[in-house]
Amino acid sequence: MRAVVTGAAGFIGSRLCEHLLACGDEVIGVDALTEFYAPALKRRNLARVLGRDRFSFRRGDLLRFRLEPLLATADAVYHLAGQPGVRGSWGADFPLYLERNVLVTQRVLEAARDTRLPRLVFASSSSVYGDAETYPTRETLRPRPVSPYGVTKLAAEQLCETYRTVFGVPAVSLRLFSVYGPRQRPDMAFSRLVAAACGCRPFPMYGDGGQSRDFTYVDDVVRGMRAAALSGWSGVANLGGGSEVTMNEVIAVLGQLAAPVDVVRGPARPGDARRTAADITLARDAFGYRPVTDLRGGLAAMVRAEQVSHGFRPSERPVAGRR
Repeated sequence: MRAVVTGAAGFIGSRLCEHLLACGDEVIGVDALTEFYAPALKRRNLARVLGRDRFSFRRGDLLRFRLEPLLATADAVYHLAGQPGVRGSWGADFPLYLERNVLVTQRVLEAARDTRLPRLVFASSSSVYGDAETYPTRETLRPRPVSPYGVTKLAAEQLCETYRTVFGVPAVSLRLFSVYGPRQRPDMAFSRLVAAACGCRPFPMYGDGGQSRDFTYVDDVVRGMRAAALSGWSGVANLGGGSEVTMNEVIAVLGQLAAPVDVVRGPARPGDARRTAADITLARDAFGYRPVTDLRGGLAAMVRAEQVSHGFRPSERPVAGRR
């Protein structure tokens, strides 16, 4: 396929680009390289695909980009660009979330309609559920986001559904559940936790550790995205990891893989759901989604990547005081 990936320099976007290329697709990656976190990390994310055959990169803001020429020859667009982060969405930065999550998505949908795009895959979020009424959570449950970030992701998802039902834009919105893996954003819990374990540093944790998530390995997610693009199905579906784990359990596993973690506990933060758990029946039946990476295997991959980045051999366990 000829694919366009927005947010191509991000954690999930860069892994998706690699997966699509490995499948033989031609890929155009688009990213504004915003400063939500260091642009140098995003450039590093793209290092494995820049210069490769069948990949090209365009830097630009999607609110100002000429989208129609970009989408005119595409078989599929994977729309991952947006402003991430639950905690940063409160207060003065909320207009940025509206711009990058809602207004940008509306522009992409307009271009998809005008160019008769064959497939659009939108990266939504489990944050739309908030504190769900039932677990595991099905797509038919009424969304109740508990953060402004979740509100903007739900608004963008609803735009996709509106353009799908009114104009026939073949949109798939995938509600991603706590995606983790190597290259995860440095502000995210697993990234900070693995860095703390491998560097023998304290890990500040918000909440009592009993909060649980349906953690989903990034390679399972990108496989699910391409499978959804290749299917004839459209609508809204969960992509979860298939099991629910508490943060205390994660910390225990990481202590076995790397080193015991010095946890500094603090109060829970506004907007953090207590629990998430995905019912993935719809994604399994609609486009064959089946996560294959368990938590221990996924965390082990993150530990190896962190050790390599600090000059350790992958089989070598860091010790206290070593950098």
